[in-house]
Amino acid sequence: MTQDAPLFRLTGLSFAYGSGRPVLDGLDFELRPGERVALTGSNGSGKTTLFHLMMGLDRPQRGVIEAFGAPRATEADFFEVRARAGLLFQDSDDQLFSPTVIEDVAFGPLNFGKSTKQARAIATETLSALGLAALASRATHKLSGGQRRLVALATVLAMNPDALLLDEPSAGLDEPNVARLIAILDHLPQARIVISHDADFLARTTTRRCRLDRGRIA
Repeated sequence: MTQDAPLFRLTGLSFAYGSGRPVLDGLDFELRPGERVALTGSNGSGKTTLFHLMMGLDRPQRGVIEAFGAPRATEADFFEVRARAGLLFQDSDDQLFSPTVIEDVAFGPLNFGKSTKQARAIATETLSALGLAALASRATHKLSGGQRRLVALATVLAMNPDALLLDEPSAGLDEPNVARLIAILDHLPQARIVISHDADFLARTTTRRCRLDRGRIA
């Protein structure tokens, strides 16, 4: 994989749930290193579905997914993708499941081969970098919605991914925490795709806008 090669290349991607109408229909898209892409579209247009396909959580009926220089089709293919691309789920409850914050943030590094000591060190460093160190020993289920959102982001960043797929990252955050999130994202070098209905947030965190309409990128 060359330095300027796409991190993701999607070609002719089509997907439908069951026998329903296609959500994605011949979609083409590329994400290159350093890009900051806003992904917009109406509710139900397939934005979250696209993220799930890119991470191998769903499989397309047609088309090719290439990620980090290789085609990805099987569960084994996507193991590397999940180590190198960080998905922030739309609902933080899908991301946080451990008893404490530090355990949630350490889970990813631990799952991908770090020792318990290394994983906790990474988690501690990540929480500190995000200004969340005081939450480390807190029970995750007792956090506020905004705190859970930021901790969910910490679980993604602890993996030190090459690309970020952020699904409504500012949802549920008050104005000070939105500003805090924007400052965090501004200093991150990773390529990113951001789904959001907040036009101001997208204007401040992305540089290219794509709209998903009728199953394709407009």
